[in-house]
Amino acid sequence: MEFIATNFAPIMFAGLICFLLLGFPVAFSLGAAGLAFGFLGIELGVFPSSVMAWLPQRLIGIMANDTLLAVPFFTLMGLILERSGMAEDLLDTVGQVFGPIRGGLALAVIFVGALLAATTGVVAASVISMGLISLPIMLRYGYDRPLSAGVIAASGTLAQIIPPSLVLILMADQLGKSVGDMYKGAFIPGFMLMGLYVVWVMFLAVFKPKLVPALPPEARIYREANGNGGYTSLVVVLGLSTIVAIFLANHMADLHTWWQGKEVLDVATDEKIVSAMCGGTFMAFVIASLNRVFKLGLLSKLAERVTFVLIPPLLLIFLVLGTIFLGIATPTEGGAMGAMAALIMGFARGRLNMTLLKQALASTTKLASFVMFIMIGATTFSLVFQAADGPKWVEHLLTGLPGGQVGFLIVVNVMIFFLAFFLDYFELSFIVVPLLGPVAEKMGIDLIWFGVLLAVNMQTSFMHPPFGFALFFLRSVAPDKQYVDKVTHKVIEPVTTMQIYKGAIPFVLIQLVMVGVLIAFPGIVTGALDKPVVVDMQKVGDQMQEQLNDAGGGYGSDNPFGAPEGGEEGSASPDAPKDGSQPAPVAPSADTGYGSDDPAKALQDSLTPAPAAK
Repeated sequence: MEFIATNFAPIMFAGLICFLLLGFPVAFSLGAAGLAFGFLGIELGVFPSSVMAWLPQRLIGIMANDTLLAVPFFTLMGLILERSGMAEDLLDTVGQVFGPIRGGLALAVIFVGALLAATTGVVAASVISMGLISLPIMLRYGYDRPLSAGVIAASGTLAQIIPPSLVLILMADQLGKSVGDMYKGAFIPGFMLMGLYVVWVMFLAVFKPKLVPALPPEARIYREANGNGGYTSLVVVLGLSTIVAIFLANHMADLHTWWQGKEVLDVATDEKIVSAMCGGTFMAFVIASLNRVFKLGLLSKLAERVTFVLIPPLLLIFLVLGTIFLGIATPTEGGAMGAMAALIMGFARGRLNMTLLKQALASTTKLASFVMFIMIGATTFSLVFQAADGPKWVEHLLTGLPGGQVGFLIVVNVMIFFLAFFLDYFELSFIVVPLLGPVAEKMGIDLIWFGVLLAVNMQTSFMHPPFGFALFFLRSVAPDKQYVDKVTHKVIEPVTTMQIYKGAIPFVLIQLVMVGVLIAFPGIVTGALDKPVVVDMQKVGDQMQEQLNDAGGGYGSDNPFGAPEGGEEGSASPDAPKDGSQPAPVAPSADTGYGSDDPAKALQDSLTPAPAAK
């Protein structure tokens, strides 16, 4: 028993692993391990019984956490947009834009996957949607099966890192950081990862063109009567929108000066970026709307289609994320606004009905309940683990690693990578991150950088065999039998599970490369954050002391207990009366008033009545 009491924390952690390996759900494993070891620790005297009395208050705190309300709001927004046919329209449109070049369909899948990630924030919704829509098209036109599967799964997992990501919300909550700062830090790494996917596809298009053929001419449906593709007007609209965006970014201070009626010299970079993007996209929408209303015929079919399909979701993304970045709305308020806007857009498109809405609400409820149960179990486990000095055990285990911060980061990321074979990002966020966060902070590691780094690593939990969830999502919608294509009337062979696994490997390696890049260059994350305000408490104390000294020992020149009237400054009492009577009570001096060593004694002395005359 003494051995168990001495090594209670590692035995408790090993007990949790045993519960998970037995196949119990994560939420129940966490709760059961917490309660079982809690009662065992009380019996062995590891911690007092009062520890368990703290549990109800901890659970109430979960229910009162406003930040976590953003999870169901963003989930609902994404599911509504997905069920209203937005993904299908986006892929069809972007596929037509990039179709004439080799690898164009794969590039379209990546770009649409990133856009869906920014709107849904849910990996399952993105992967399943892209699998149902894009996989048949890629198989129809002769794309390599492993590559097709890998591109779809990888683009779907971008929902992990591109804001508004659910995992970033959970990461911010567990690390005690702002969701807005976490979004800012993840913005550039998310799009860098998307860029690496694009580079890989372009590499294959150059050196292995047979794997990524271009769309045949008969598949390009948005063409003009003269056979022209209509790219000229699309480039013109894009150029005008870019000019407007650059103008707004460069003259944002002037616009503020005009609006506020007073000179504004500087505007935050976040506001410049959000305003420029919103202004540029809105300009494109105005041009396309005027062209359609007045039938000007200035835009091609392709340009008009791209504008009306891309602009609404882009404006929604910029407005939701912009309000969060600028501090206008909290993540919960931004998610609620996004969900309402998605509802309006869905019904306006005529593709959303009450049946689809009920399905979206049911899926949102299931996911939110899943998160809540895991949080309850994780809170129960962490309460007992902390009472048993578990964080100190983890700290001593990890701070002694060779290599300092770099060694710690390498070991942690290797551990996360292998744990992701068995656990998804929800479980990793609630089990591992609370243990690693305090250690990282004590070692001087920026927690925003640390959270984004772990989020990129957790993406691999969806991708690497044998338990990658994105691979299973894709497996559920990929054809497992021969079928006749409805367009070409050709027999299409099925996609095997091994082909899906094989296609995921290059993208897992790309994700690991991105982890290494973030470790080597932390400025990619921290450069987008506001500079922290450092307050030197020593200087503040010195300034306060100087002000007190300048005021003659009091808080200011208006000190009511300063020099009394009728005497010299600093005198103890006025002149004695000439009639020989007993002098009046002594007035409080500057030495016994505000700023004295004992203000309570000074007040008592001032209230003490004078002794009676003899």
